Amino acid sequence: MFTAIVYVLTSGCAWRHLPAEFGESTRTAHRRFQAWTRAGIWPKLHRLALDAHGAAGEVDWSSAIVDAASLRAKR
Repeated sequence: MFTAIVYVLTSGCAWRHLPAEFGESTRTAHRRFQAWTRAGIWPKLHRLALDAHGAAGEVDWSSAIVDAASLRAKR
């Protein structure tokens, strides 16, 4: 399930186009994504990954990159 969700998020495909090779129903994958989002799973997983890589010395904590976009506000 996790791999199917990450595939949709990283590829940009629509949930309904999730390849059958993942073995998950598109509706179930989307429902699980929504449930995990409401439960706050994604920030926790992100932090765990950063901590694991940081402990292994694989993260350079001396610098960071911030990415942003700005749009003109309509009146």
